Amino acid sequence: MKSAGNLEKALCSGRFVITAECGPPRGADPGVMKKKASLLRGFVDAANVTDNQTSVVRMSSMAACLLLLQEGVEPVLQMTARDRNRIALQSDLLGAASLGISNVLCLSGDHPKFGDHPEAKGVFDIDSIQMLQAFKGMRDDGRLLSGRELTVSPKVLIGAVENPFSTPLEFRVPRLAKKIAAGADFIQTQSVFNLERFSAWMKDVRERGLHEKTAILAGITPFKSAKMAEYMAKKVPGMDVPQELIDRIKGVKPESVREEGIKICLEIIEQVRQIPGVRGIHIMAIEWEEMVSEIVKRSSAMVQ
Repeated sequence: MKSAGNLEKALCSGRFVITAECGPPRGADPGVMKKKASLLRGFVDAANVTDNQTSVVRMSSMAACLLLLQEGVEPVLQMTARDRNRIALQSDLLGAASLGISNVLCLSGDHPKFGDHPEAKGVFDIDSIQMLQAFKGMRDDGRLLSGRELTVSPKVLIGAVENPFSTPLEFRVPRLAKKIAAGADFIQTQSVFNLERFSAWMKDVRERGLHEKTAILAGITPFKSAKMAEYMAKKVPGMDVPQELIDRIKGVKPESVREEGIKICLEIIEQVRQIPGVRGIHIMAIEWEEMVSEIVKRSSAMVQ
């Protein structure tokens, strides 16, 4: 076992795994994370805690993870290379492991210019692939990047992200292979809307045998509104939202948008379940955690 966490146990069991995203508050109120924990508890195998997502200052991921853990929800600590050099990254991983946080997700991070402190200097001492290598070395070899030996290794499951829809498309699977070679035990993908392209990516993944070396969780995001769908299609880099989905959500009455968004979400889940090599889903209900339980309950009912 690489960790003592529920997420690894769920992945080893062979069943369809569910994780979700949980955003910390823009403040110091622990009650926000406790409330979100109550919405997710019992419905997910683990919950990612974002790390100053979109370069906007929020409660630290480490502190928010500990609050989730105290409330009975297993956290996935997201860590970006944007805000820390290699010393801080390795130090934070040791700290997280000491607190009982058993999962970490390695990210490069959004550039500071996109956030609420555009004048901030990005660190980017190492990238996400080098972070994966560093954390794997700490866990498996008990050594820091410097080569110095650790007294106690951090027992964590190490994850990464991948975007099957980002151009140039021919680079996506080779980049995934690099992340797996560097140490990624699981992969969470960008939100899946274009099922044809996602299926083609998974076909390439299987042809290389990569699905046997890591656990791939397909990203799932429910639409709150037609405006959200259009924004994701036009303003979010690397997002692929087919026009027919935008037209579909725009074509319903305002009072039916929420339900239509969930229906689209459920249809996507049903289809990704059928794709060989997909081990689960990662639900990114952006600041809409109350929808996770409904999505999980309704998607589970579909396969019973």
